[in-house]
Amino acid sequence: MKFGVLYSGGKDSTLAALIAKDDGHEISCLISIFSSNEESYMFHTPSIEKTKIQAGAMEIPLIVQKTEGKKEEELRDLRKAILKAKEDYFIEGIVTGAIASQYQASRIQKIWDELGLVCINPLWGKNQKEILEELVERDFEVLIVGVFAYPLDQAFLGRIIDSGFISEMEVLEEKYKINIAGEGGEFETFVLGCPLFSRSLKVVGFRDFGEKHSWRREVEVE
Repeated sequence: MKFGVLYSGGKDSTLAALIAKDDGHEISCLISIFSSNEESYMFHTPSIEKTKIQAGAMEIPLIVQKTEGKKEEELRDLRKAILKAKEDYFIEGIVTGAIASQYQASRIQKIWDELGLVCINPLWGKNQKEILEELVERDFEVLIVGVFAYPLDQAFLGRIIDSGFISEMEVLEEKYKINIAGEGGEFETFVLGCPLFSRSLKVVGFRDFGEKHSWRREVEVE
């Protein structure tokens, strides 16, 4: 089947795309929502515009839809992007990187149903430590570009998800009840390389914004 991937540039949507491809599906396009609301209810925002470069590295067309990120209204913008993917790339379904968010799942499922599309969520319900371990095992290079929970701070920005990171997050999960994979919004990621990429990306600059335990990093990559 031909699928579009709801793509944020982060670890979950990228891994979901790889799994879908491994399962024999054709990835016809990526769909990214550029939200002007940094606290969007639905969509990843740190370094989101760099999905254009990631799409180039994957050699997959990218559909971009801008939104102001207002609650519920952003779903109408998502629908526009999905409809364009259906019309331009003849997709039959959507791949998402959803793991456990009922808020997102309940709202976007209605869109798929209205447009007659199948939705697959390869990571749904998976053990979240195992997801991180799979990233490492499959040679993903994943950068931390946002932190939004105590005790995470600016020092976590730029960290790479590796075995040491996973061990550290296990300790923090036990002590502070932080979700080990950031599913509660504790951190955001950006993928620099993985088996889907024809080449790895390189960070050539960045800017940090925030204070205390809420920080975002906008990266420049090539």
